[in-house]
Amino acid sequence: MKVIALSDVQQFSPEKMKKNNLFETSRFFCDIYCFEPGQEQKGHIHGEQDKVYIVLEGQGTFHVGTDRQILGPGQGTMAPAGEEHGVKNHTGERLKVLVFVAPNP
Repeated sequence: MKVIALSDVQQFSPEKMKKNNLFETSRFFCDIYCFEPGQEQKGHIHGEQDKVYIVLEGQGTFHVGTDRQILGPGQGTMAPAGEEHGVKNHTGERLKVLVFVAPNP
């Protein structure tokens, strides 16, 4: 059994949003995305994958389709396959987001 400590996999990068993988199979993956202030994941589409975002720390502006909303700790949203989605850390603090994608692209 693989056991992880979230504190061991929350790395940031000064250049761009950092994806830190927690678990991955041929059908699924789970990452922690770490955003420094001002960093973003540009809008994009997964044709066959659903994505779930759960905010662990900080606040971010999330967009799914034409909807945009600020989410904070304990809040989450889902981007169904085919919907454009992305995240921006619009604050002066760090943002950590737990991300689930299935099936694995």
